[in-house]
Amino acid sequence: MVLNFTGQLDAYSEKQFTTFTNEVLDANQLSVVIDLSNIDFIDSSGLGAMVQTAKKCNQSKRAFGVVGNPRVVQTIKLVRLEEFLHLAPDLNTAINKLSS
Repeated sequence: MVLNFTGQLDAYSEKQFTTFTNEVLDANQLSVVIDLSNIDFIDSSGLGAMVQTAKKCNQSKRAFGVVGNPRVVQTIKLVRLEEFLHLAPDLNTAINKLSS
């Protein structure tokens, strides 16, 4: 399953993001790719929400991955979360990783 997000993932939108992703994860056991390619800005609150989502996926033994645009990727790499978030260079790669 691919979850696409747009806009900003920051202190103002983090609660909406967390509520939505928790509802989706609670409703099924599918593997998840979070597509942040259309996110204009991500801050520490957004990164925290991503970490919580990754932890929830890990706890439920669910495959998980993240895709982002250059700005999002740079922010994730800056805080060295690329491995924990299973950052992939593009959507096809992320989907292929989930099925392997």
